[in-house]
Amino acid sequence: MSNRHLARTIVMQILYQWDFKEKPTAALPAIIDQNLEEFGVGLDENKIYVRQTVEGIVEHIDNIDNVIETYATNWPIGQMSIVDRNILRIGVYELTINEKIPEKVAINEAIEIAKTYGGITSGKFVNGILGGIYKDLQQTPNTDISS
Repeated sequence: MSNRHLARTIVMQILYQWDFKEKPTAALPAIIDQNLEEFGVGLDENKIYVRQTVEGIVEHIDNIDNVIETYATNWPIGQMSIVDRNILRIGVYELTINEKIPEKVAINEAIEIAKTYGGITSGKFVNGILGGIYKDLQQTPNTDISS
């Protein structure tokens, strides 16, 4: 497993824990620190990525969730599994906000994490939603679908 893949997995674990606890903003730094300490051994260069990604997702959570709900028409965000919801948040953040991550990498990484940590159909579910977003981004470049 690459260090960046492990870093994304840690981001998912942090978001899962934060979401499960009903999104306590004040507890987020402690959740990040605890997960990095427990799972982030040897990730020195990717610890900044983990913090920035979590903080970026939390900062843009309403816009990210709106994008997810737009593309997951049959699945209200509150009815998605916590794992799938937070993997999608990472994927949408990397597709629409973090311009440093190549789009196909963001999609592939999200699918792999969904296959590993989600349910039987999570990989297909994540692929379908992120694929739809990617398709629309390709058809209308320079469109900000995250706002």
